[in-house]
This record gives sequence, C-alpha cells and structure tokens, in this order.
Amino acid sequence: MRHQPVPEGIFKPKPTAGETKQDATTRAARQILDGEVAERERKTERLRQARLAMQAIEAASPAASSPAKKRTGKRKQA
Repeated sequence: MRHQPVPEGIFKPKPTAGETKQDATTRAARQILDGEVAERERKTERLRQARLAMQAIEAASPAASSPAKKRTGKRKQA
C-alpha cells in the first residue's frame, strides 16, 4: 500500500524569531529597491520620450547654423 505524497509546506518548520526579523528586513529592503527601480525606469522612459520629441522637432525644422564664436581674452604666456 502506497502513501499519497504529502503536500509541500504542511510540515514546514517554524522560523525562529531571528529568522522572522531577517525575513521582514529582507522584504522591506526588496520593496524599497523595487520602488527605486520602478521610479528610475519611469524617469528614463520620460526622458527618452522628451529626447525623441526634441529630435523630431529638430529634424523637422531647418537648422539655422550660428557663426562660430571667437575666443576673447588673452592667453597666458609661460
């Protein structure tokens, strides 16, 4: 007679108080890091869209070249 397999997690050992605190700390740290990653990705996407919009505007309008600026001031002599 074969026994049915025991579902996973039924006989899971209870974590100690130290492990529970470590788990809570790890969970909080991961939430903070995930939030920072999501914020950075949103900012990157926003800046990418702004850059693409600027490039589209620059490509559509004729580029007015400005004359080269002349350097003013004296050079230091050694």
